Amino acid sequence: MKEEKRQSNEKEYQYWETTVGGGRIYFKEVIAKRNGGKAIYKKAVDENENTISFVQEIYNSKHELTEIHKKYPVDEGHQKIK
Repeated sequence: MKEEKRQSNEKEYQYWETTVGGGRIYFKEVIAKRNGGKAIYKKAVDENENTISFVQEIYNSKHELTEIHKKYPVDEGHQKIK
């Protein structure tokens, strides 16, 4: 099961880093078509590929972080960055 999850995550996400405990942090970048900004999705998993956290970071066209949306384990909604 772990290997199936890992293959699925590697297929869905463009980049990843291995953590000290054997887990991974996966990254996916999505470019906004309308405003030139982007979103970066970060999914952290443990050594068994179980999701620990999932966060969406929103950047404007100047590559400045404008919002963070923590979605998992608890959806905290969008938090504006000043």
